[in-house]
Amino acid sequence: MSFEPLQPATQQQAKVYLPYVQGNKRNFLPCAISLYQKGIFEGYRKIEGSDNIPFVATWNVATLPSDLTRCRMQFDGNAELSYEVMMASFEFINFLIELIENYERYRVTDFSQVFYRKLLRLE
Repeated sequence: MSFEPLQPATQQQAKVYLPYVQGNKRNFLPCAISLYQKGIFEGYRKIEGSDNIPFVATWNVATLPSDLTRCRMQFDGNAELSYEVMMASFEFINFLIELIENYERYRVTDFSQVFYRKLLRLE
């Protein structure tokens, strides 16, 4: 997945989320909102010493930053490897910002460790 074809969100759309995003992460906010509005993302879970595992993440698109977003992830096209998590949309957008940041730095299309701990209810 490449983020280049994403049309960044407008300033007005981004302004709603500004109080929830800190520092340099604000630079990625317009693209994260645009990705959020698509409601789907395909990537690869990085596994050290093994092949990366493909995943598809889908979510409902909420209107307000405090509205809940339900994210579903399915790994390797296997329904038995499906997980679901709910969180405020501003929190999910922060995870999308991290995803975009990681892609920019390492060319890896994967969520952060913190996201997976939340998804797997390890926190």
